Amino acid sequence: MNVLVYSPKASPRVEYIFSTLLSAIGFQCVEFTNEPKFFASSFLPKINYCNQAISDKEVWIKPVSLLYEEEIKPQEINCFNWLKHTSFYKVEDCDFPFDIFAAAFYLITRYEEYLPHEKDMYGRFAHQNSMAFKQNFLQLPLVNIWLSELKKIIENLFPSVQLTPPVFRFIPTYDIDIAFSYLHKGFKRNAGGFISQVMKGKWSLAMERIQVLLRKKNDPFNCYDWLNELHKQHGMQPIYFFLLAQKNIGYDKNILPEKPAMMQLIKDHSAEYAVGIHPSWQSGDDEEILKKEINLLCKMTSMNISKSRQHFIRMTLPETYQKIIQQGISDDYSMGYGSINGFRASYCLPYKWYDLSQEKTTNLIIHPFCYMDANSYYEQHFTPEQVLVEMKHYYEITKQINGELITIWHNHFLGTDKMFEGWKEVYEEFCLFMSS
Repeated sequence: MNVLVYSPKASPRVEYIFSTLLSAIGFQCVEFTNEPKFFASSFLPKINYCNQAISDKEVWIKPVSLLYEEEIKPQEINCFNWLKHTSFYKVEDCDFPFDIFAAAFYLITRYEEYLPHEKDMYGRFAHQNSMAFKQNFLQLPLVNIWLSELKKIIENLFPSVQLTPPVFRFIPTYDIDIAFSYLHKGFKRNAGGFISQVMKGKWSLAMERIQVLLRKKNDPFNCYDWLNELHKQHGMQPIYFFLLAQKNIGYDKNILPEKPAMMQLIKDHSAEYAVGIHPSWQSGDDEEILKKEINLLCKMTSMNISKSRQHFIRMTLPETYQKIIQQGISDDYSMGYGSINGFRASYCLPYKWYDLSQEKTTNLIIHPFCYMDANSYYEQHFTPEQVLVEMKHYYEITKQINGELITIWHNHFLGTDKMFEGWKEVYEEFCLFMSS
């Protein structure tokens, strides 16, 4: 089913956001025209995006200026409630109470992240600066909720329109930052760790290290067989992102990629599941390092690597996305915060990235995530019981609007480390909940 959009003048922003949103509710093709007579005479479902009505049968939405602007500048945004949800860019005397397309564009493109802003301790856009956090809708895929209302208006006005919504999907993803707690780290790192544990009086951990190294006990971060069984039991198709830093510096603490055990781990997973690169912290400062890490994963898997997620969600717009595009990445899973759970782009479907700095639609597909275990544990200080409630919320709201639920877990949360006791059971219970 096609839809016809009237816009008085051409604009890359208009074409991008109308195509993104209308395809998300089931239209196969979005046509544009600036000819009022042609628009009025068309028998297609029609959306009029101008300041006056054109035909008797159309969805009329008055535009604000954002989608016709060609610069990035601070926006005057006044929020109000509509159907119990936050809205902005209010317009009157038309078929929708606000310019949904401009508002969605502002949120999806992360417009506010191109403006001067305060960064957090890791040099990232601080979530406290976001409108979603300030207006208390970070935990909602607000754009999708707006879209469901627009879909109702279109279907009521054009009863013959049969729009098939996307099918809800759950995509579990895992960041393998530290593949093993003790194994395969070499004598120097283990000796240093052992001495540190003894000096701090952590005798049980020191003994655990020795037992693991003597192969008398399973490594506490080794949960891979358990995850395989969980995926098979529930028919899940996960994605694994591997950190392949070639130096252990700062936040890059994984097993070095040349270790046979690490190579085998990646080989085993790539034979069974989709895998992607987890660009190291170091690669954020050196594009040549990023290129080497991607090429290394390609070599280890004998596959073309097209998926990525930034380590520590270290992401700056537009530079990070521009860099990974240059290295052949077509799908990125970094759209979320590394400091709080929620919908960073207020959206929960894959979409093409719009580069505001160049005013163009790119071919990079963004896959937003809304939940990460590390956020719940380190930032939100949730108990396992609170985590289950949190994850059920994201499941229910995402399923309600037929979105994609993407979660991030780390292997060290799902093993036997005492520090994360109860988290493995929470994840298993959540998977059972979804299957019931």
